[in-house]
Amino acid sequence: MSRTLTALAATCMAAMAALCMASPSGDGETPPGNWTPAPAYLPLFAPAGPRSAAYAIYVSPLALDTLLRQLTAEPSLMRPPGAWTATAMLPLDAFGQTGGYDGAKLARLYGSQRARIARGPRSAGGRPIENWTLISPYPTRDFTRLQPGTMLIVLNVEFP
Repeated sequence: MSRTLTALAATCMAAMAALCMASPSGDGETPPGNWTPAPAYLPLFAPAGPRSAAYAIYVSPLALDTLLRQLTAEPSLMRPPGAWTATAMLPLDAFGQTGGYDGAKLARLYGSQRARIARGPRSAGGRPIENWTLISPYPTRDFTRLQPGTMLIVLNVEFP
């Protein structure tokens, strides 16, 4: 690869990293609660290409039920029927098909265990701006073990 292409690739990677670290709602803050940005998960669970900038991923050491109790006081979360209710799902259904992860490896990691998930929208000005998916437990990036906390996948629905 030529030096020009190498420099261009490095610039693009830096720009994508900056986008991934930004808050999905554009306010520069992590979501309410005990979350740590986890952009290294984006290639695994977000679509490839420019659309990946609409996603952000966070992790928390807290259990799903604890986080859901904390989120009941969050006024920006919308509460349509069925939202924010923990449900057991097969891991491939919980994580969807948009990322570049190895589905067979993820299924082997979970074995007979189900992932517990909760989903719901976040709003600003009375309109949905984000869709949240909370998943517990969640895999390490190398899919060698399950973490006991919770992963939050945020999709910015206002992304161009």
